Amino acid sequence: MNFFVIGVNHKTAPVEVRERFAIPESRLPEATKLLASYPGIEEGMIVSTCNRVEMVARSVNGNADMRGFLKQLYNIDPAQYEQYLYEYRSTEAVRHMFRVASSLDSMVVGEPQILGQVKEAYATARAVGAVSSQLDALLTRAFAVAKRVRTDTSIASSSVSIASVAVELAKKIFGSLQGRSVYIVGAGKMCELAARHFVAHGVEKIYVANRTYERGVAFAKKFNGEAVPIEHLYETVDKADIVLSSTGAPIAIFRKEHGEKFLSRRKNRPMFFLDIAVPRDVDAKMNELDGIFVYDIDDLQQVVHSHISDRKDEAAHAEAIVNAEVEKFEERLRTLDVVPTIVSLQEHLETVRQAEIDRLRGRLGELSPEQEMAVDALTKGIINKIMHTPITTLKTAAKEPESTTVIELVKRIFNLHEKAKDETVKTGPPQSGPGK
Repeated sequence: MNFFVIGVNHKTAPVEVRERFAIPESRLPEATKLLASYPGIEEGMIVSTCNRVEMVARSVNGNADMRGFLKQLYNIDPAQYEQYLYEYRSTEAVRHMFRVASSLDSMVVGEPQILGQVKEAYATARAVGAVSSQLDALLTRAFAVAKRVRTDTSIASSSVSIASVAVELAKKIFGSLQGRSVYIVGAGKMCELAARHFVAHGVEKIYVANRTYERGVAFAKKFNGEAVPIEHLYETVDKADIVLSSTGAPIAIFRKEHGEKFLSRRKNRPMFFLDIAVPRDVDAKMNELDGIFVYDIDDLQQVVHSHISDRKDEAAHAEAIVNAEVEKFEERLRTLDVVPTIVSLQEHLETVRQAEIDRLRGRLGELSPEQEMAVDALTKGIINKIMHTPITTLKTAAKEPESTTVIELVKRIFNLHEKAKDETVKTGPPQSGPGK
């Protein structure tokens, strides 16, 4: 199992570090192709969300210089970020992906958005030919594990997400959202989810500004809101007490000088900014202004803690499911590993059987059809008896961690390595896989 995961997330790195590693959606296909074509890597996928950026890969031979890839992709020295990076290999990489897809590694345990985000990353990787075999099997299984966790536990029984936590924080600050207006910048899924929560908690008016005006209009229509052309953002955003921003802008779109103008026009009535974008949409210096209150995605962590304690028992149940699924997945991969050896052994002994029959045919003279059948049945019976023990041993060993040792031993006993070399000489080297 030559799987690798390297990345940063909300538990290991503050938002200013995650900003450095974030990859815009438009660049994700290019970055994924680069990962899959990096020396030593056979398959790859990149997950880039507001809370995590992870490179998931399968290597050719168990070695992959993942930090070298980070250096090439970001033009950085990974050593500068060593304290924020995590890396998993083999079984732990499988376990990590199962936990991520099941939202056990999320800021809000049980939130449903991460599964959709991993599926989108998987779709991107498949579209560019970066996922094809074992990594495909790993991710497909991760989605099934996530479904089982949600079905067999009540970890997702109540709707909790970054968006809902953000709205809960707004409620704590304003006491009630009845009659309030909210300005939403961006029209992505997280913004829409937040809008639903705001409306459900009594918000009276929703404004929407999006880079694509038509999409903003469609978004606003769902909530009986008002779309605003993005070029009028700075003239209109101070209409609302609450601003929720989640764009893909590479730099902050709200800075201190903007906040000063907003407060002047609002006659110093306070404004509350919820910034759930990474990179952040709101410059941290905005918080220096009296009357402007900025909360970024890391601030939401404080609200999340209460949800984590409520779900502790269910999370433990979900972890047990993930651990069992990791063992099953590894066993399945080991089973796949022994199949080529069994096939190779069968082909090798069949070749020996045919050669011996051909060698003796001249000495035996012409045989009747009945005699041919008898010789064929006799020799096949002998071969089957010879193969029975090694095949049974291989199938049994496939369920054990030491399967690689047993496979290697059988290959050496029956000289299967030399046979494979001979076949390679005859047919030429194998073709490289997709995405190479």
